[in-house]
Amino acid sequence: MLDKVRNIGIMAHVDAGKTTTTERILYYSGTKHKVGDVDDGDTTTDFDPLERQKGITINSAAVSIDWKDRADNDIAINIIDTPGHVDFTAEVERSLRVLDGAVGVFCAKGGVEVQSETVWRQATKYKVPRLAYVNKLDRMGANFWACVEQMKTKLHANPVVVTIPAGQDNALEGIIDLIEMKLITRDLNDKTHQKFFETDVPEKYLEEAQKRREQMLDGVSAASDEITELILEGKDVPVDLIRKALRKGTLDGTFTPVHCGSSKMFHGVQHLLDLVVDCLPSPIDRPPVDGLHPKTKDALVRKPDSKEPMSALAFKTVAETNGDLVYIRVYSGEMKPGESYTNTTNGKKERIARFYRMMGDKRIALEKASPGDIVAAMGLSETYTGNTLSDPDQPIALEAIQFPKPVVSQALAFSKTLDSGKVGEALNRLVRDDPTLKTHTDEETKDTIISGMGELHLEISIEKLKRAVGVPQEDTKLITLGKPRVAYRQCLARSVDFEYKFQKQTGGRGKFAVIVVKYTPLTPEQIQEKVAEIEELNDPKVKPDPNNVYFVNAITQGSIDKQYIPSVEEGLREGAKKGYKYPFPFVDLEFNLHFGKMHDVDSSQDAFYLCALEAFREAQERGGIELREPVMKVVVVSPKEYQGQISGNISSKRGLIEETSEDKGVAQVVAKVPLANLFGYTNDLRSATKGQASFSMEFSHYASVPVELADIPKPDAKK
Repeated sequence: MLDKVRNIGIMAHVDAGKTTTTERILYYSGTKHKVGDVDDGDTTTDFDPLERQKGITINSAAVSIDWKDRADNDIAINIIDTPGHVDFTAEVERSLRVLDGAVGVFCAKGGVEVQSETVWRQATKYKVPRLAYVNKLDRMGANFWACVEQMKTKLHANPVVVTIPAGQDNALEGIIDLIEMKLITRDLNDKTHQKFFETDVPEKYLEEAQKRREQMLDGVSAASDEITELILEGKDVPVDLIRKALRKGTLDGTFTPVHCGSSKMFHGVQHLLDLVVDCLPSPIDRPPVDGLHPKTKDALVRKPDSKEPMSALAFKTVAETNGDLVYIRVYSGEMKPGESYTNTTNGKKERIARFYRMMGDKRIALEKASPGDIVAAMGLSETYTGNTLSDPDQPIALEAIQFPKPVVSQALAFSKTLDSGKVGEALNRLVRDDPTLKTHTDEETKDTIISGMGELHLEISIEKLKRAVGVPQEDTKLITLGKPRVAYRQCLARSVDFEYKFQKQTGGRGKFAVIVVKYTPLTPEQIQEKVAEIEELNDPKVKPDPNNVYFVNAITQGSIDKQYIPSVEEGLREGAKKGYKYPFPFVDLEFNLHFGKMHDVDSSQDAFYLCALEAFREAQERGGIELREPVMKVVVVSPKEYQGQISGNISSKRGLIEETSEDKGVAQVVAKVPLANLFGYTNDLRSATKGQASFSMEFSHYASVPVELADIPKPDAKK
């Protein structure tokens, strides 16, 4: 029964306690009989040797548990534990694309941190209903209510608190359930951590609990007219009605229920699972999935029903010795081993050998996969992240997953003693498995360039490459990375409008084309208008351009035949991929084709393509170039005595400090800093604060940078 299934993700900023929470969930559900610990390196979801070595989650990992609902029915909960570091945001992106609900985990001391904001935005983009879980209430300096307030100001969420802490810091006694008005504590003498006590709220907490319960009822009333009426009449609100309103408000996005606890100290985990069952959606609570017919492009819909034509999305691939392990979300129909399906993304026929339900790195064989299932498949040789698998007779292409573009690049070099073919093959597998990792060969230096989301991302990728080709991790010579490079962008400095003529005669039929194009750099407001216009069309075939480069055909007099218009657009877009003066893509630009000329004999699609290509080169000369660099949002946390030093250091890096705060001797500095000046900042900060500070960063925006300040790679004179 699909209503007895929950597909959820655990998402948060690094060190908020996601993996520990997942471990406690596995323990309390009976899936695991020994409590795993991140510090001991024996967690189920952080099974990769690199994850255990570094103590962070790098790859998203899937586990499944059973939990009882309030009617004692078994509920199957499929959980994906995602990374908390911004460099591995692709793992969060692809997971949220296929999940029905999510739990956002927050550190009660750190509050809403940088990556918390990022993953929350990602969940909002995919309209994923979610719960908030404020963890680590046992930590010194924990502040539950400050964290809740930050959810409003930083996440623009509407939090409805359903549990509150009974004490905090070292004096954390338990949690108070505001729905039932019960204090839940655990038996501190029970080494199995299984014995809990549920009692009436004691006098010392009663006034605060009653006040917070009234606030909760006011919040959930937004999803229930019946509760509103009972409040106005001064009557008690039944618990069942509260739960019903909580579920409705969560599913439609009216509010976000907020729960509290300490996973490490075993407080609140079972209650969190109850809330997952009560509030988060099953597959049938989510809208049917939309797609297009791969040939006609007609809009299609698939409902989560086993009788519907089969449709599924591949959201992750992992290269293995015996072939790829492909993670799949089934949306409709059924998939069975041995049967063939169509990959509507590339038109290939695929045959699945085996299905598995994943438990970290362990596998449970399945006989079939049904709607709502998240499984891993073997035997797929032509299916990659974002591809759709479909019933061959009733094909559908689901919307692919959009990933952020890399912001940092480094030259990759490897010793001639290594097998270049083996290295190249391993590198290709890495890129195929990670959509935010890119490689290319520099046309001038012939270097292999590897690009990713940050220095840590590239560092981990190289460690994976070493492992794949048998190079010891401690080796620093066989495979090396050069100086980091910034992923600059460019735009025209000013608008230009001119006629360009292309004519070539070399005997026989010549080439002739004339176009008049206005080249306009777009402002943020104009880009918003463009995106809004596209969204208003509500046409799945028309999407906003990721680089905000738009083509407008404004020809009304038929000065150019319609058959040549696509060639003009193709030539202009090809020119925008990489400028002739600086090797960076163009962004935020409109091409307005409003006049042209053609020849009865010499005009052709090729002629208009070449004309557009050369015309844009001329536009770069006339309009001038504005270089843009990636700017990062940086948050530095340190003892307050280092705040001045940190602020000064950030200013010296062309950074702009946006906010400073201090609480209980801990200072926080929030700033926007060009990425080019942040390479090696970890070492700078460690040195300046004697290792007592930490920082996190995420991409913020692109900003104009003078050419003389840009670190533009120069050709190697030796090559």
